[in-house]
Amino acid sequence: MKTLRIALVPVLTFLAVAALGAQQPPPPQPGQPPEDPLGRVLFPPELVMQHQQEIGLRPEQRATITKAIQDFQTRVVDLQWRMQEQSQRLTTLLDKPVVDQTAALAQVDELLGVEREVKRSHLTLLIQIKNALSAEQQAKLSAARAQATR
Repeated sequence: MKTLRIALVPVLTFLAVAALGAQQPPPPQPGQPPEDPLGRVLFPPELVMQHQQEIGLRPEQRATITKAIQDFQTRVVDLQWRMQEQSQRLTTLLDKPVVDQTAALAQVDELLGVEREVKRSHLTLLIQIKNALSAEQQAKLSAARAQATR
């Protein structure tokens, strides 16, 4: 059991660091704002909700965005189940006294594939939100975000 823990720690640490690194922008340099190219051009649902009156969000836009969020949440719940299943399979492979490297790496690929689908689903949501907004609304949200980061 101790051998399993020793073997799992580096793998799980690697996966956690890779997942965090992919989700978070690099730390800003002193005196410079953080560089997040996607964050500059896309709008998270919370930002739209916070500023819906300021930007004049119309009921049909709200309905479109709400549906996109609901579809995303449904999809991600399924993906979370799949990710948990793939993680358990990887743990089972790594739990053996001698690990089948080919099988373990194939399982890592499966797990990373599900993670990719989660990220793709999130980006799809953000694109759908942006496409539901007019250019004027997008400009107002960009200004509100810039004001909040000062």
